[in-house]
Amino acid sequence: MAEAAGGAHATDGGRAGHGGREGRAGPRIDRRALTEAVRFTSDLIRIDTTNRGGGDCRERPAAEYVAGCLADAGLEPVLLEKDPGRTNVVARVPGEDRSADALLVHGHLDVVPADPAGWSTHPFSGEVRDGAVWGRGAIDMKNMDAMVLATVRAWARAGVRPPRDVVLAFTADEEDTGEPGSAYLAEKHAGLFEGCTVAIGESGGYTFHADGGLRLYPVAAGERGTAWLKLTARGVAGHGSKINRRNAVVNLAAAVTRIGGHRWPVRLVPTVRAALREIARVQGVPVDLDDPELDVDGLLDKLGRSAALVAATVRNSSNPTQLEAGYKVNVVPGVAVARVDGRTLPGTEEEFRATMDLLTGPDVDWELCHGEPGLAAPVDAPVFDRMRAALERFDPQACVVPFCMSGGTDAKQFARLGVSGYGFSPVRLPEGYDYQAMFHGVDERVPVEGLHFGVRVLDHFLMDGVLTEDQAGTFSEEG
Repeated sequence: MAEAAGGAHATDGGRAGHGGREGRAGPRIDRRALTEAVRFTSDLIRIDTTNRGGGDCRERPAAEYVAGCLADAGLEPVLLEKDPGRTNVVARVPGEDRSADALLVHGHLDVVPADPAGWSTHPFSGEVRDGAVWGRGAIDMKNMDAMVLATVRAWARAGVRPPRDVVLAFTADEEDTGEPGSAYLAEKHAGLFEGCTVAIGESGGYTFHADGGLRLYPVAAGERGTAWLKLTARGVAGHGSKINRRNAVVNLAAAVTRIGGHRWPVRLVPTVRAALREIARVQGVPVDLDDPELDVDGLLDKLGRSAALVAATVRNSSNPTQLEAGYKVNVVPGVAVARVDGRTLPGTEEEFRATMDLLTGPDVDWELCHGEPGLAAPVDAPVFDRMRAALERFDPQACVVPFCMSGGTDAKQFARLGVSGYGFSPVRLPEGYDYQAMFHGVDERVPVEGLHFGVRVLDHFLMDGVLTEDQAGTFSEEG
């Protein structure tokens, strides 16, 4: 495998081990691929890549594991670091038509912290039990990393190529700012992504069990922007027993209360409109989104469980998350600081800034510590139809709908290169499985059968829906 660090030049990898077009009709996803998807998920979970923020993370052991799996498949992975230990892996799978637009598949290697005290199994055990793989990253998102590895290794064994180049990126620091990860790759190694016009990444293509037995599969075609803020109140320091009309803590607390209690107005951006329209249609709920008197909150009530897919994205949001002030109970501090997690819908950034000016007031200053604009990708594009077809192939009762993610992903960084990003990490889930609760939650786990489903769907999508002999008569071994 090749390696580059600290801005060194990296070359495109992956030119061996693949056959011609006729191979795409033969078997591709074998039993070994399904087994590897489970094993790789478990192995990656056991590699602790906890990201505590501020640079406190080390992805390199997981990156080396991934690179080894890719090298075994005849590819030429490149390891790239902006900072020591913050390692990214990029590889290119050559397609049949090297002149066609390439497709980027990205997944991150870091995970958020997990306290073992609250888990029923150790969060870094990677234990396989009760039909699931358990541990931090099982859903967010070492499962996707594993499914991608299993898929491209299966292609190598079958001697087949995808119809176009597929670029694989396994990134560092997605759970913080992404600066040593996808941002570094986009800024310093853009050549590795030459020809990429579309990308797929995390959080989409999963089963959402709606009312009435409907199985929705939301595919993300947008995401809200990020606005992480630092609020600073300055006052006059003094003795805690004295009256203080310029108390920084009081002024900060008032601003934080206003921000936390603010009711942001409804703003239906195109992706959210498409989500509301499709979800309402499949559930038989009549709606006119052009009605100036439309009660969006009332519509969400009518959508029942499905409202969870869109409720967080009909508005901007601002959640105070941290407070810092003082060093002794009887001393009024001269400075108090708070941090706010703000999220903005595409095109609402100026409104967000103006609202923050009003909410913080004259006694508190605010600054943007980290910001990224919201994203939107077309829901009427052929690539979306291909994702829908792949999901429907392996779940004939699937109702595929677009949605906008409330948070953000590495897609924001790759968008700088002109790449349209979609959230598509397919996994089939049983009734009662709370997918969203798994993100950063306790007892994170992914069903084994869900991983098998995901590998088949990814293969079908990346191969443009060409059926193989092992797919011709069945939807999946799990039914």
